[in-house]
Amino acid sequence: MKKAFFKLLAKLNKLVLPSYSKKQLDLSKATKMQMAIIGWRYLVTTNALD
Repeated sequence: MKKAFFKLLAKLNKLVLPSYSKKQLDLSKATKMQMAIIGWRYLVTTNALD
């Protein structure tokens, strides 16, 4: 159940949130909001894969 929920969240993230790797964002110049989005996407992705 938990894994299915995170897989759904991962698909929603892909549709809604921006991909900073495609934009080649420099992490040292990222704003706090961009870092929060990166952290959220990381959390969801790791839980969806486990």
